[in-house]
Amino acid sequence: MNDTTLTVPIPHGLPMARDAGPFDPPRQITRLREARPVSPMVFPDGHEGFLVTGYDAVRKVMADTRFSSRQDLGILHVPYEVPGMPAITEPPPQVPGLFIAMDPPDHTRLRSRLTGAFTVKRMKRLEEQITDIAERQLDDLSRLPPPVDLVKAFALPVPSLVICELLGVPYADRGNFQVNSAKFLEKDIPLDEKMAAYGAMTTYLSELVTRKRAAPGEDILSDLARHDDLTVEELTGMAFLLLLAGHETTANMLALGTFALLEHPEQLAELRENPDLLPDAVEELMRYLSVVDILYRYATEDIELGGETIRKGSTVVVSLLAANRDPQRFDNPDTLDIHREARGHLSFGHGFHHCLGNQLARLEMRAGFEALLRRFPTLELAVPAGEVKLKTNMQIYGVHELPVTWTETAR
Repeated sequence: MNDTTLTVPIPHGLPMARDAGPFDPPRQITRLREARPVSPMVFPDGHEGFLVTGYDAVRKVMADTRFSSRQDLGILHVPYEVPGMPAITEPPPQVPGLFIAMDPPDHTRLRSRLTGAFTVKRMKRLEEQITDIAERQLDDLSRLPPPVDLVKAFALPVPSLVICELLGVPYADRGNFQVNSAKFLEKDIPLDEKMAAYGAMTTYLSELVTRKRAAPGEDILSDLARHDDLTVEELTGMAFLLLLAGHETTANMLALGTFALLEHPEQLAELRENPDLLPDAVEELMRYLSVVDILYRYATEDIELGGETIRKGSTVVVSLLAANRDPQRFDNPDTLDIHREARGHLSFGHGFHHCLGNQLARLEMRAGFEALLRRFPTLELAVPAGEVKLKTNMQIYGVHELPVTWTETAR
């Protein structure tokens, strides 16, 4: 190892604190990308791996099936330790149905069951329904006296309502999955607390898919339950993944994206004046904010990447945040530019693990931002920007709360 080697600090394991500002990558990550886009690193337990930060190298890792997504292959994938708790030294077992942590052919078998559920055509049919959900939530928001927490009143309810309706999860049960999914995504909590949250969600979902297998309805979980070759355990794992990913990422994008626009008033004004810019603005916000910071892969053989030899058995940490801000791919990458052609961003992943729900998320963000900006033309932060509570303690970045106020609303 040489002087560009990254020695991982404890407790967080990776230099992911956004110390340059709420929207910018960690300075250490930026320096590493400039010096060595494929950087050796040392994990808390002493084993060596790599941190990949360059755009081209990240795409190659994500498209190469030799970089496994499985977390049960003998190397610790999550490089963190919790102060006062025993170090996590054993890899987790493979969870049935959690195809995001699988490789072909298991990944292919499970994902193929969902391909028809998330087609562009089906998502377009949902567009009016998603718009209605956003408008109804803003009706409720307009009746509240400001200041209001936009996360609680809008950003979290909209994708939660959409994914509940799509999957066939009763929205009345949202208290269960919202609280437990948030707890599951916390970084530095004792493992027993994380697993308790996971257990509460999977117990609930196991009962739900069992009922749907007995009496299916017109929803995605019912469609899955009709497949006799899928076990209840697999159905539960798939339901967990869809529910978690289906509301957490979009909720964080709606809240953090609003925060970013409020901090860029010229672009916000232009977007209000010309809503046709919204599709490009959504892509740019996803690139610029990169709420899913990192992914993990495992080298199943020796692989050459970016001038480095990644040995079989190495854990590879992929920084989507760094890749989306790579100046080799995007001009002036640290600038938010709603006119940018940002569709090459990696916020939905790349390769065979590219996010199935990407079209749904895009529709939700377009509908959410369009309605919010139109109906609340005087929306502004109710606290100084430096007082907004950032989700630096979560696996998905965002804001815990976004206090906003306004002087008038549009109907």
